[in-house]
Amino acid sequence: MNERRRPAVRTVAVLSPRPGPPHPHQATHGRTFGLSHTSSRQLPDKDDTPTAEDPTPTALPERQPAEDGHRDDAHRDDEEAAQADTEPDAGEATAAEDTATGASAARDTAKPGDASTADGTPEPGDDSATDGTPKSGDDSATDGTPKSADASTADGTPEADDAPETAPGPEAAAEAEAEAGAEATPDTSAVPETDPDPAVPDPSTPDAATPDPSTPDAATPDPATPDPDTPDSAPARPGWRGRHPDAARVLAWTATGIAVALVLFALLVPNDLARFTPSRFVRIPAEGILGAALLLVLPPKPRRILAVVGGVGLGLLTILKFLDMGFYWSLERPFDLVLDWVLLDDAESFLKDSIGGGGALAVMIGAIALAVAVIALMTWSVVRLTRLMASRRHFAGRTLLVLGTAWMTCSVLTLEVAGVPVASRSAATLLENRAHAVRAGIKDGQAFARQASVDAFADTPSDQLLTGLRGKDVIFAFIESYGRSAIDDPAMTEPINETLTAKTKELNDAGYSSQSAWLRSPVAGAGSWLAHSTFLSGLWIKNQQRYRNLTSGNRMTLTEAFRRTDAWRTVGIMPGVTRAWPEGKFFGLDHIYDSRELGYQGPKFSWSPVPDQYSLAAFERLEHGKKHSKPLMSEIILTSSHNPWAPIPKTIPEDQVGDGSVYDAIHDAGKDPKEVWKDPAKVRDEYRKAIQYSVTSLVDYVAKHGNKNTVLVFLGDHQPNRTVTGDKAGRDVPIAIVAHDQGVLDRISDWGWTDGLKPASDAPEWRMDTFRDRFLTAYGPEPTS
Repeated sequence: MNERRRPAVRTVAVLSPRPGPPHPHQATHGRTFGLSHTSSRQLPDKDDTPTAEDPTPTALPERQPAEDGHRDDAHRDDEEAAQADTEPDAGEATAAEDTATGASAARDTAKPGDASTADGTPEPGDDSATDGTPKSGDDSATDGTPKSADASTADGTPEADDAPETAPGPEAAAEAEAEAGAEATPDTSAVPETDPDPAVPDPSTPDAATPDPSTPDAATPDPATPDPDTPDSAPARPGWRGRHPDAARVLAWTATGIAVALVLFALLVPNDLARFTPSRFVRIPAEGILGAALLLVLPPKPRRILAVVGGVGLGLLTILKFLDMGFYWSLERPFDLVLDWVLLDDAESFLKDSIGGGGALAVMIGAIALAVAVIALMTWSVVRLTRLMASRRHFAGRTLLVLGTAWMTCSVLTLEVAGVPVASRSAATLLENRAHAVRAGIKDGQAFARQASVDAFADTPSDQLLTGLRGKDVIFAFIESYGRSAIDDPAMTEPINETLTAKTKELNDAGYSSQSAWLRSPVAGAGSWLAHSTFLSGLWIKNQQRYRNLTSGNRMTLTEAFRRTDAWRTVGIMPGVTRAWPEGKFFGLDHIYDSRELGYQGPKFSWSPVPDQYSLAAFERLEHGKKHSKPLMSEIILTSSHNPWAPIPKTIPEDQVGDGSVYDAIHDAGKDPKEVWKDPAKVRDEYRKAIQYSVTSLVDYVAKHGNKNTVLVFLGDHQPNRTVTGDKAGRDVPIAIVAHDQGVLDRISDWGWTDGLKPASDAPEWRMDTFRDRFLTAYGPEPTS
């Protein structure tokens, strides 16, 4: 057996504690050794502790060459390598957090290198003999003393290279107990550890229990030594993770999986429900790879800051995508970060009208709570994944390298899954497009002001306006959500066409002629007032900012043109207006009848405050049926075909309309909108019925109460939402002009419109903002340049 003589080291053991901090070498070595072990060994029973009669020498004899316990060089190198530090697994590191708390105090006072218990006896599972000889992996000699690699004495003073070795003393035993506490994993079957005080010797060791009379300090006990029965000596209680390591490990990996899923969802989820398909979630996001790489190379403090900022940004991106989903579903366009915030107030009003104040408040609170939760969860996810990457830098770096290579390969080869590119940069593209939209929104006010300043009819004398309609009672009627899908959709074409054909015949029988075509609305799904303003002003009113700029200016609208001539009395029937509407003055109406002035005493039909048949009956009673010195120009808004299309009023004999209380029974017998909206097919069916009701009410009124001077222009304001139209519907709406005087229609003979109320599929399609100038031109002199 190869033997190697170790250099002799002189060690001096002092039994009494010395005040002051430990030697720097000893403290540093102890902490390093303690943190690099995570073994789980049980402490021996108290009965194995040596008694006070055991000899406790004050100095250790000079070290002699090891004989029986000496190891060859190869054997020692293998055992030293086995003690090398290994980083714990990510799941096990979480479970070991609580054990580190109980072991930290012991590591501060313990001297590494001894694996025996506090009484000098080896631990269970230790390779040392019961006589104190070292185990095979220990770096001490056969007498249990530390080898020369430990360059300090028992009291922390540096050793001399030629000092003799000593036998194991009580302080070495105390150090071993501290080491064992640092290495042990909490076990319910193990003897609980005590909380050692680094400034005071452990009273359970031989030095504390039986002071050596030969030492100078033995006669006077240390007043700082705590009583073993005090709370400071109570056993340490392991945490939940220590008591349930397997459950903690599963919980940690589950949380990590949730964090990964949330981050991928935020980066890959589309902002349009129409594109919400499984293939969208099997892509590789470039933004995630680049962001993770940046977090990995940053120093700790900037990395933590960027992780929080990135998490908040990811949460805001997710909220923006949710807003886009809602706007695409209802308005067929994304949310405008500059111009659309005011619409949230309109959404609140819509909810109050539809489900009541309490329901609207609950929805708003839920939306705010959801927004806060999204930001908090995304921040937590990014921070957690950042910590995991930092703790396993090599593995994270290799993973990012693989993913980056895969992304570049898929991008170059244009690989797709179900028509969706695998290499994704959708989040970056969305933010880039939104940045352009923000800049455009900021400049939109100036662009609109330039457009509004150009008005071909602004300087036209009033006596030359609308000369082709003098003496006529003109009605402009808007039917809510009456879009092209109602006529072209195969699921609705047949019943709607039957209604339009029947009503065309009814008008013909009453002496009226009609022509129809298509107009393209600036909005879809909602935003009726924007469509009304576009039609009347001749400007493309696509957002609320433009609407406010329009109504605060002096642009001449169609209704204002009638008022300027002083040849008509102008009135408005607005059952959807339930509160003050100061913008009404801009549209040039002498009087506006809102829902409060129509005298309706019946129930609301979901959002619609007043049934269409009642609104027309009120118009006849309040204005049209009375004698006036001037003909009427009327703007009538019909709201019964407004979303959610349930319950729907029914046409009843006009003499039964009365004050509207007759509609109570009709409302109660109607369908519950919550039940209807569970099935898109039922939604489309109810929408179709609502359009039929509104068209029927309007045509029946004109056929009965119109006269030879009646001119009716009616149109839809916008398409319904995607639940009805599907994903690829346009923004066209039908428009028709009905007149008893054939000369009225002769003036538009060059428009190429279709005869009847149903426009042909190849009928002209105009932008809605072009109608004003065409109409004023057809029924008046040529506009001045």
